[in-house]
Amino acid sequence: MLDVAIIGAGQAGLAMGYWLSKSQTPKKFLIIDKVSRVGEVWRKRYDSLVLFTPRAYSSLPELTLVGNVHEFPAKDEIADYLENYAIHFNLPLQLETEVQKVEEEKDVFSIYTNNGTFLSKQVVVASGPFHTPFIPAINKNLNPYITSIHSSEYKNSSQLQTGNVLIVGGGNSGAQITAELSDSREVHLSVGQKIRYFPLTIFKKSSFWWFDKIGILKATNDSWVGEKVRETGDPIFGFDLKKLVEEGKVHLHPRTLSINNKSVKFADNKELDVQNIIWATGFKADYRWIHIEGIMNEAGMPIHNRGITNKKGFYFLGLPWLHKRGSSLLLGVGEDAEFIAQIIESENKM
Repeated sequence: MLDVAIIGAGQAGLAMGYWLSKSQTPKKFLIIDKVSRVGEVWRKRYDSLVLFTPRAYSSLPELTLVGNVHEFPAKDEIADYLENYAIHFNLPLQLETEVQKVEEEKDVFSIYTNNGTFLSKQVVVASGPFHTPFIPAINKNLNPYITSIHSSEYKNSSQLQTGNVLIVGGGNSGAQITAELSDSREVHLSVGQKIRYFPLTIFKKSSFWWFDKIGILKATNDSWVGEKVRETGDPIFGFDLKKLVEEGKVHLHPRTLSINNKSVKFADNKELDVQNIIWATGFKADYRWIHIEGIMNEAGMPIHNRGITNKKGFYFLGLPWLHKRGSSLLLGVGEDAEFIAQIIESENKM
């Protein structure tokens, strides 16, 4: 019988493990994940991925990411850091173990996996917000000989066939992939709204340093500042894409409306014959494996207050705006993990 089962060995799960290991009352806990190696999710991302948060804001509790604090780490550096974090604090891991179902009976949670069933008094779901890659249904109308992949599958240009490429989606991943591919081929980018750009650095300081100083990183999800930031969403950090568009090296299009064979139609009624499409269209959360009544809303998303659900002993960690702007990022998940560890400690004393 475990005291706490942590589902997910990414940054949220590791931060949770750290704080449980420092508990005043020793806890028998286990971090469970389907990956074969800590940091695997980062290693599988596209080769050129670089964080837009500098090293100064890319560390978990009590272990600093080594390197120039003002520079931006690459994805393999983060993967290695997470793996070293687990080793450094000797966190208990159960890898290559996929959670298939979680049920609760008489205040004990049963966690069914491909490697047997684990029983635990408490559960922290730290699997993050990115579960199932989302590709719009219109992709089904695409000619099967056209290369079509989600950004989570993209590694580098060798996966694409000869010809142009259309990236659909205007987030930071889509922007980075667009900029990378513009060096070697004709690139088109389709976005649903006007792109907002924000500098990576201001007066040689990271934008996140300024966010920290003026209080944006400290703003909670229910504060006026927090609500305004959530309404506007994330900008594209850096001006590389903006420059490429201005120079004509990236062709910008409005929202993609439909696909017919090889032809893509945009919201301005213009059409483009494509040879490759990369869908930078995000992910859908999938919590269907949680078989506990009353903790999900009609959309299948967790009902919680700062990660605490109405089911005693069941928590969520690592979700966007769980409490603050950085709740799903390396820079903020440690604070949320500490808070939930304190709740777990207090409930155990009741």
